[in-house]
Amino acid sequence: MTTVQEDAAISCSDLVRIYSGEGVEVQALQGLNLGVARGELVAIIGASGSGKSTLLGILSGLDKPTAGRASVAGRDLLSLTRKQRLEYRRRVVGFIWQQTERNLLPYLTARENVMMAMTLAGTPNRRARSSELLDVLEIGRLADRLPSQLSGGEQQRVAIAVSLANEPQVLLADEPTGELDDATSAEVLEVMRGVNRELGVTTLIVTHDPAVSEHVRRTVLIRDGRTSTEVFRSHGEGGEHSVAEEFTVIDRSGRLQLPAEYVSRLQLRDRVRLELEQTHVRVSPAQRVQEPSAQRPTEPGDEEDRA
Repeated sequence: MTTVQEDAAISCSDLVRIYSGEGVEVQALQGLNLGVARGELVAIIGASGSGKSTLLGILSGLDKPTAGRASVAGRDLLSLTRKQRLEYRRRVVGFIWQQTERNLLPYLTARENVMMAMTLAGTPNRRARSSELLDVLEIGRLADRLPSQLSGGEQQRVAIAVSLANEPQVLLADEPTGELDDATSAEVLEVMRGVNRELGVTTLIVTHDPAVSEHVRRTVLIRDGRTSTEVFRSHGEGGEHSVAEEFTVIDRSGRLQLPAEYVSRLQLRDRVRLELEQTHVRVSPAQRVQEPSAQRPTEPGDEEDRA
């Protein structure tokens, strides 16, 4: 099971979210567990309807779980008052949306967008801080341009600067490369990787794109409202090569989800055979046990008696 640490930057335990409407209930999260250590860079990957957006809504303070526990940077998200929730969204977490219009005000320059986030939170030294962030993101020369005068990748860099304006402890990104081409997406993801490394801010990227896993050390896959498998990736020098290890997740009841491609390739269905070895458990397709023959085995002398 994904380890849930009390001192983790993000900690979710048995998280459940049920939406009700017109006599229909939809269970978006079904006992999800997740732990993200301070300073970690993690990608959450899942198909549409897997529950990843619901999880992000809860972690950002925009939604509340139906049951379970969730905390970010030591804040219990279930017990926050309305005032505390507003302060939490302004100072504790930074957020990057997929759509530019949700990240940037079109009538403000790049610098002014960053400074506006600090103005709302009452952060001092706004001009110096905005210049510093834009320089870190390598777009200081574009500080006086409007969003319409920037490329898609440049707009997302400004959005990252806005999300970091008030020095959040956790950065949440919802499909940050969803509207970018492959080359620009890779550049933006490497920028986020650099920000994570240089500033030490815990970063969680939620996406449906499996290519994002190439830019992070740890990838968590969500299926049917639960964390299912995790991939840890060790990057080589300069990111030229990487080695990945995949792990499945076991919940508190001992249940696990096997990757769909494993199930398909081995034709696992209905039930499987389990064999406990000294250091591991072997899972293999179950085969029917041969029933003993109902006929009496032939014994010496039978042939002669029949003759």
